[in-house]
Amino acid sequence: MNQTRLLAVTGLTPQVVTETLYALHAQGERLPAEIHILTTAEGHQRAKLTLINEGWLARFYDDYQLTMPAFDEGHIHVLQQVDGQPLHDIRSQADNQAMADGITEWIRTFTTNSETALHVSIAGGRKTMGFYAGYALSLYGRQQDRLSHVLVSADYESHPQSYYPTPYSRVIYATDAGRKPVDSQNAEVILADIAFVRLRHGLDQALLQGKSSFSQSVANAQLALGPAQLSIDLSKRLLIAHGKPIKLTPADLAFYLWLLQRQAERLPAPQCPSDGAPDQDYAAEYLLHYRHITGEMGGADRTAAALQHGMSKTFFEQRKSRINKALHQVLGYAATAYLIQPVGKRPQTRYLIALSSEQIQIISSNGNKA
Repeated sequence: MNQTRLLAVTGLTPQVVTETLYALHAQGERLPAEIHILTTAEGHQRAKLTLINEGWLARFYDDYQLTMPAFDEGHIHVLQQVDGQPLHDIRSQADNQAMADGITEWIRTFTTNSETALHVSIAGGRKTMGFYAGYALSLYGRQQDRLSHVLVSADYESHPQSYYPTPYSRVIYATDAGRKPVDSQNAEVILADIAFVRLRHGLDQALLQGKSSFSQSVANAQLALGPAQLSIDLSKRLLIAHGKPIKLTPADLAFYLWLLQRQAERLPAPQCPSDGAPDQDYAAEYLLHYRHITGEMGGADRTAAALQHGMSKTFFEQRKSRINKALHQVLGYAATAYLIQPVGKRPQTRYLIALSSEQIQIISSNGNKA
């Protein structure tokens, strides 16, 4: 079972950490093996003084006879301004962007290890901090990851002396004008899970493996989720799918063009030739595209020689496999719309590319668009 990290976004109310832990314990759930906090410079000071110096985190674990997780001052992470200085508050667009980028990078980092699960709590901090944390988890979160906040009964919510419902009576005084006494053991704390859409598979590997800004991550996900658009630059032997160039060999590019041409002419999608029965018509159609490309680029004709007796099953399957692999490598999840896909049951399976003519643009060697 994956070990869990709790990542709490806090501001001036570090008690959301112990409240979240209490709610997990009250629900009979396993507590995290590590706790991390993302906060501002003042939030760091408050978390350090209350959770560590005053010992509220240790008290919670002692009160409920639980094993302390990994947590010390090094687990309290201060968000930074663009100049690398600690972020004290969000007072400008630059501060807002720096905060978004910092939260995104921490969540990207915490989701790189497949052996751990990340639980993000957005109960504390400014609303914008919670928003960015939730959005970043939507971008990078995996199936095992979780998003939540805690609901605390009115007399205890954000109370500077209330950190969790104690298993014994402890009187504190309400912060309203009446200063009524209330008992901490009567506090109600509920963990509310927040459903989120996981977009991780829409991000390319460069963003998953390397540092990226919030805006870059959002733009990349938006691109992956947007409508499929394909351009084919014959002179450069490139497919340009979702705005990303994909280099293909002349033999592979010709195969892809052949399939698209059959679709444009409303011909039946081709079947893979049977073993020992190469298809002469397929070979002739394919070679028209291949010679058009190699004629412009001065290519050799080994491919033409391989097709002198028709297009074989091996040739068909190799081209299909190589093209789909190249698409997957560059586009990841977004490759789906551009793949050569099987349709129908064996032995009547046919292969097509699920794009309409309106989604395809072919650029010839002279730069004209078809």
